[in-house]
Amino acid sequence: MTPATPWNPVPVPAATDPGSVPSHWFNLVPSLPGPVPPPHEPDGARQDAWGSRVALQQRIRLDAVRAQDAATEPVLEIPERVREELAAIGRPTPLLRARALERHLETPARIYFKREDVLPTGSFKLNSAIAQAYFAAEQGVDTLVTETGAGQWGHAVAWAARRFGLDAVIYWAGVSARQKPGRHAVIEMLGAQVHPSPSERTPVGKALLRDGRHLLGSLGTAIGEAINHAALHPETRYISGSNLPHVLIHQTVIGQETKAQLAALGERPDALIACVGGGSNLGGFMGPYLAEKAERGEELLLLGAESAGAPRLTRGTLRYDHADPEGITPLSKSYTLGREYELPETHVGGLRQHSGSPVIGVLRGAGLLDAVAYEEPDIFESGRLLLSTEGMLVAPESCHAVRAAVERAVLAREAGRAEVIVACVSGNGLLDLDGYLAHR
Repeated sequence: MTPATPWNPVPVPAATDPGSVPSHWFNLVPSLPGPVPPPHEPDGARQDAWGSRVALQQRIRLDAVRAQDAATEPVLEIPERVREELAAIGRPTPLLRARALERHLETPARIYFKREDVLPTGSFKLNSAIAQAYFAAEQGVDTLVTETGAGQWGHAVAWAARRFGLDAVIYWAGVSARQKPGRHAVIEMLGAQVHPSPSERTPVGKALLRDGRHLLGSLGTAIGEAINHAALHPETRYISGSNLPHVLIHQTVIGQETKAQLAALGERPDALIACVGGGSNLGGFMGPYLAEKAERGEELLLLGAESAGAPRLTRGTLRYDHADPEGITPLSKSYTLGREYELPETHVGGLRQHSGSPVIGVLRGAGLLDAVAYEEPDIFESGRLLLSTEGMLVAPESCHAVRAAVERAVLAREAGRAEVIVACVSGNGLLDLDGYLAHR
């Protein structure tokens, strides 16, 4: 499906060396089929306890990421220090042909996995954490505060902060923090402060605890507390690991590398698949393919795989909503289940949020992005299948993309179609074994 109005996305400059880190980030916003809706103040915002949400965001964020969110250039140069750090952590990451899985499925499809799970912290989140830590150091900031859902972003921020000599404060969705003592320990070993959310450390956390709302914690509760912390500590800057344009921009190294690696193999994708929570791994993986999507239409499938416990794209509505349950964030327009939606306890903390990225909302709203939601037992079954065939133990979030790739390959078998399926493996599962054990 293509948008009803003319759509002319910007082609990604050709990458000739699949062994090199890209020199530029790709800016998705100029290539979208419509503008990204701007954030809004809620009614009466200047009279309530939190005041102007938009002004607060401007004050607590890094100058460089604010500039990137407003950028209209189709490509943005990656600073040389950031490129060096990306190379040092192992970029470009491998593109694996899953031949054993193909044989098991008896499919004529060729299945490839983009291996973000091999990075030092075990996930793609390091791509943006390095960039934002670099920007903070350049600005003279000493301390970063952020939220995390599954802990992958918190782990990445702790790692990057230490690399650039910064302090880090992490508010972590309480249910995930309790489920993952190993990752909790690693984050603290890296020198970061970790606070399960909701907590007694901020007025936002205290309000949630007092009212008895969202007591399991979520990415939304952690977002509210991290922003509240930054508002109370002027020397600290708040950074995000998903949703916003600059984060998706940083993650486009994934898609650019994939394009170069496939081209070197003489391959062209027929389906691109990624798990989707806030949308940063999906946007970074698929963004560089928007021009090809415009050219090929339905011949190129873009598919987001989400959790049935937080089915924003499949059951939510495209409207303005707060990203946190207390309403300290500005209203942003994306697919949402509503900030009062009580998220169930799951082992897929990275997908466990009520709303997502406005950029992804534009793609989904224009009919360019398909979506499917999976129950936990099914995705862990696919994770175990991948381990038994390819020896890869992937994160619960990534199991959603694996599930979708397997289903697509089975359809290809039934149709006798030798298509190319490429999925992004966003994270490693070694620190997420409790989920696998819960679904044996």
